[in-house]
Parts: sequence; C-alpha cells; structure tokens
Amino acid sequence: MELETVIEPLVVETERFILRPLRQSDAGLMAFYAADERVASMTTSIPHPLPPGATEAYVTQALSDERAEDVWVMDATKSSGAELMGVISLKRMDRNQSELGYWVAPPAWNTGLASEAVRALVDANPLGNATIFASVFQDNPASARVLVNCGFDYIGDAEAFSVARNAKVATWTYLKTLA
Repeated sequence: MELETVIEPLVVETERFILRPLRQSDAGLMAFYAADERVASMTTSIPHPLPPGATEAYVTQALSDERAEDVWVMDATKSSGAELMGVISLKRMDRNQSELGYWVAPPAWNTGLASEAVRALVDANPLGNATIFASVFQDNPASARVLVNCGFDYIGDAEAFSVARNAKVATWTYLKTLA
C-alpha cells in the first residue's frame, strides 16, 4: 500500500482579507459576479452571457489534480466582508514561470483590493516562480495601474481574444522577476 502526501493548500493573509483556495461552494457567488458584462468583458475567458454550468465546470477544473491553473478567492469574511470579492490565479507555464490573472467583484472596485491581492500572492510566490507575467486589456487602465503599483514592468503590446467580446483586444503585457 502506498500513501500519498497531502499538501495543505496555501492561504495568504492580508490586512483586510485572505486569499484561500477555491471551493465548490464558491460557484454561486462566482457565477453572480462573472455574469456581469463589466467583469466578463475585461477577461479573456469568461463568456457573456454566462452559460448555465460554466462556473461549476470552471470550479471543477480548478480543483482537479490535472489543473494547469491554481485559483484563490479574495475572501473578506475576516473583516465582515463578502466571502468572495474576487478571484486571482496563476496559470503554470514552462521554465518556472506563471501567468497572473485576476478579477474583482464590482462592489469592491476602486478599493485597492486588486493591488493588495496581487501584492500578497506575488510576495507569497506559492509556485516558487522565477517570473510572473500578466496582461491587461488596453481599455482597462485600472488593472495596468495595479500591476505597475505591484512592481511589474511593462514589456510590450500584444493582443488576446476575449470570449465575452468575441474579438481580439489590444493588451499591455507586464512581467515581474522574482528570483
């Protein structure tokens, strides 16, 4: 008989909230916010309108042992806030690199939540990355400011397909070297 080592998921604590691993029970609030066109249209992967079962499928994949992306929830219950204020993730790449992605629920916009979450996750560096990349749509300067404020360096323009917009969208690409 072979025993597997169970590794406890990383929880990152900030002053106002915790970043905790995604749970099945997060699907409802996640679907509520992801269905908002303002949220979906600033991501590459959230469709709008949000089809039934899409969020549950995302959560199931994010919890799978074969996942390529590690997902945390911005949970503000420790300061009497909502259980899900946003989502932040690291998509694994080769050569000890990851791509950072995040979205914040509209009620928490312009509160510094995104900057606090990005800074906390990058400082914790749960995957031991040497480099973390991120890109934002050029019509979302608030997300660009988050990355710059967290020490990311601009490296160039590109484009990415947005499922919600059904179009290619111009992006700014950033990187942060950690090692």
